[in-house]
Amino acid sequence: MARWQPNAPERLSKAALELFAERGYENTTVIDIAERAGLTKSTFFRHFQDKREVLFGSGTLAGLITEAVAAAPEAAGPLEAVTAAMDAVGQAAFTPERREFGTLRRAVIDANPELREREALKGLALTAALADALERRGIPGLTARVAAELGALAMTLAHERWSDGGDFGECARQALAEVLAAVPAFAAIPR
Repeated sequence: MARWQPNAPERLSKAALELFAERGYENTTVIDIAERAGLTKSTFFRHFQDKREVLFGSGTLAGLITEAVAAAPEAAGPLEAVTAAMDAVGQAAFTPERREFGTLRRAVIDANPELREREALKGLALTAALADALERRGIPGLTARVAAELGALAMTLAHERWSDGGDFGECARQALAEVLAAVPAFAAIPR
């Protein structure tokens, strides 16, 4: 493949995931990734800060969440705004074309404790971004945090189901409905 061909980030991501799956994350170097993609090490670093960034990106999801919550109708309540965020993330990141990448990414992360920790931190950051966006809409702090946590749980469930072949939007709405249906079971907390 010629170096001048387009889609260098996609080529690098695909090469990285293939190598991570074949050799393990720890045993794959940036040079290995660049060579597999038919590119140079400097091209890799033009697109990614390090090899972890192939898996974790540059924070685009937080921006999508924030924008979607802000763009939700003015009368939307917290969960409607969360649904708008899930829809935006699904349309951008969890498309059928990205399913293979997402499934392989999940396997690579699950095989490495350091990457699992990084994934957990990314999840916390996305939940915080969602709560902050809800608060900027005027939703009280605790309500915003609870809605963001419920949304994060629904997103996790939806991602698992999407990986198994479902439509992300449908999976997300169903997961949120299931999470909300479970909430009343905790209404009577013993004192």
